[in-house]
Amino acid sequence: MAHARVTVTPSDIIAPVSPRLFGSFVEHMGRAVYTGIYEPGHPTANEQGFRSDVLDLVKELGATVIRYPGGNFVSGFRWEDSVGPVSERPTRLEVAWHSVESNEVGLHEFADWAEKAGVEVMNAVNLGTRGIEDAAALLEYSNHPAGTALAEQRRGNGRDEPFGITLWCLGNEMDGPWQIGHKTADEYGRLAAETGRVMKWIDPSIELVAAGSSNADMPTFGTWEKTVLEHGIDVFDHISLHAYYEENGDLESFLASGVGLDRYIRTVADIIRETLEAHGSERTVGISVDEWNVWNQTRFNEVDKPPLFAGEWNQHPRIIEDEYTVTDAVVVGSLLMSLLRNSDVVSMANLAQLVNVIAPIRSEPNGPAWRQTTFHPFALTARFAAGDVVSARVYSDRQHTSSYGDVSLLDAVAMTDGDELTLLLVNRSTTEPLEVAIDIEGAPIASVLYERTLGVPANGDRHTSNTQADPDAVLPLDLGIVTVDDGGAQAVLPPLSWSIVRLATLRPSLTASTWGNDNA
Repeated sequence: MAHARVTVTPSDIIAPVSPRLFGSFVEHMGRAVYTGIYEPGHPTANEQGFRSDVLDLVKELGATVIRYPGGNFVSGFRWEDSVGPVSERPTRLEVAWHSVESNEVGLHEFADWAEKAGVEVMNAVNLGTRGIEDAAALLEYSNHPAGTALAEQRRGNGRDEPFGITLWCLGNEMDGPWQIGHKTADEYGRLAAETGRVMKWIDPSIELVAAGSSNADMPTFGTWEKTVLEHGIDVFDHISLHAYYEENGDLESFLASGVGLDRYIRTVADIIRETLEAHGSERTVGISVDEWNVWNQTRFNEVDKPPLFAGEWNQHPRIIEDEYTVTDAVVVGSLLMSLLRNSDVVSMANLAQLVNVIAPIRSEPNGPAWRQTTFHPFALTARFAAGDVVSARVYSDRQHTSSYGDVSLLDAVAMTDGDELTLLLVNRSTTEPLEVAIDIEGAPIASVLYERTLGVPANGDRHTSNTQADPDAVLPLDLGIVTVDDGGAQAVLPPLSWSIVRLATLRPSLTASTWGNDNA
């Protein structure tokens, strides 16, 4: 058995837990919308055609913000196609994903669905084939109360009150040559800044997300962020970061993906800080990790994408419907932990995507919907993450990875909320249980309130997944071995597992103002 210790310092607060860290993403891509969230004629469809079985799972997942409608899709999107009577909306070729878009679901329908789901809409504007005028028009249509042609058009289309959308993405992945309207950093930075200024003149309450690098391996990474920020340092509230991870035959590095995300985030945070300081700006620009997940990109690019883009034009073709394993779920859990650990600079995050397309929820046309393995760490984290993220120092046996060097077998993040402590823990060892000693500085542990673990099932292996035939093959189970002794706690984490442990302390109502205060 391997060994580790985690020491929690509640007085060392990283940041309050932001609900916006638990966002997701619905793009008009594949079956995310059609036969995903929307399927008229399905046995569970509501009066608007949205699937109630999927909606119930979205609520259970705990998603808080949904980015919409793209993604690559948005760079060729004409927003006005998606409003007005459905029967009069045009059908278009959708070039980004080589498909046909009916526009049956548009802004009004999605906003209604978002209200039912209890999520905030994060809307994206097209800066690929379009620009300032169209972005300004969409914002006026969405948010202006009444009295102008566009506001009255919205009201005539059935929405009397404004949508009140606060979060706006200024395009998507504009550094990528795969993007419709791909631009240089100067071209994009200037366009995004000028678009953002006009948008804020229309509605000063909005928050704007500039497009950062598509991944950390882009040749322009770093210089892209600096150049874009210099153009819009007085306009942008957030800059995006996109991160996808896959195993690629290197299991140890894959399990340490959270280390890679930590480094990526801190590098972008340093670029933001240095650029703001160089220009004497006291503004805060957050990092919007508005696309992140595990994704088998190698298979998509080498196996799935070539026939898709050479074939016929179809409505909502099956695209990147990855079937997630136990291993994938552990990595998704660790990536969530990275987001929490870096919540002093990460302002929001969106798991890409929500349904069917590399998603925690799967559905079949006229059939069932079910939870993928990755659903569970996200749902449990979203359910229990509250209060403040605080320092958690890890002392652990280590293992070597080719991508990140030597890493701890234990990954951990801690949150305090009143007199409760929540720990998220990952054992990166694929063979050994990990015995973890838990200490809280200044507060003895009284009891275990809750514990669950997600790992290799007794009758499966690390490749086991949840399928339509067996949707509950992988479920969170009782961790079991968590004990409290002499003011500390001990837990034994199974090999290759993600776990949550909630503990009560002896000191009542411990808050940020009382931790570490001997007179409290």
